Amino acid sequence: MSIHSGHRQRMKTEYLARGLEGMPEHKVLELLLFYAIPQGDVNGLAHALIDRFGSLSGVLDAPVGELMKVPGVGEHTAILLNLVPALGGRYLASRSSMEPDDILRTTGAVRRVLAPYFFGARNEMFFLLGMDAKLKLLGVRRISEGSVNSIVLTGRKVAEHALSLNASAVVLAHNHPSGIAAPSAEDKATTARLKRLLSEMDIELRDHMIFVDDDMVSMRESGLLDQL
Repeated sequence: MSIHSGHRQRMKTEYLARGLEGMPEHKVLELLLFYAIPQGDVNGLAHALIDRFGSLSGVLDAPVGELMKVPGVGEHTAILLNLVPALGGRYLASRSSMEPDDILRTTGAVRRVLAPYFFGARNEMFFLLGMDAKLKLLGVRRISEGSVNSIVLTGRKVAEHALSLNASAVVLAHNHPSGIAAPSAEDKATTARLKRLLSEMDIELRDHMIFVDDDMVSMRESGLLDQL
């Protein structure tokens, strides 16, 4: 067994004994790199990645093309690193998933359904959640995805997805990847426009939620929705 093989086994044993608790970020990344690069010392590469992107989260949030600019990172490794946040989002969605016909009476219940869709999102994304007249969940549809701080949103897409779900009520949701959860002036104007459009279709806009990391602002609960 080589010195590198022994080191890898010691780190795996450490993880099995204590998990990631107390493990430095470069070691967490090194442990992940073991499964992308089967042989050799990847400690230096782990340090290089964190130096380049600033933190473990910075590495995992980096685009595949940027990761591959770091010497020693090939496409296989870059895809694995890039996959981790997306996989985490799917995991959370699976754990917190609700089935059609589940009733969403509270903001908290709606938040639990929508939050996983924004986990690890690098760009601004916009979703629509549809409910029937009894507030039973009909489904969630992605309306649009933009850049880090902008998104193109059309009333036509919102209307099409609401109608495709045969929704009597909808909740809109989007994220601010590089900001705070407070709605901007543009968010308020867009919400007012969509509220009028949906009303003309006899569809109630019950809320517009804005997500940032672990935070969320409900325009309904904050009283903003009634003012529009």
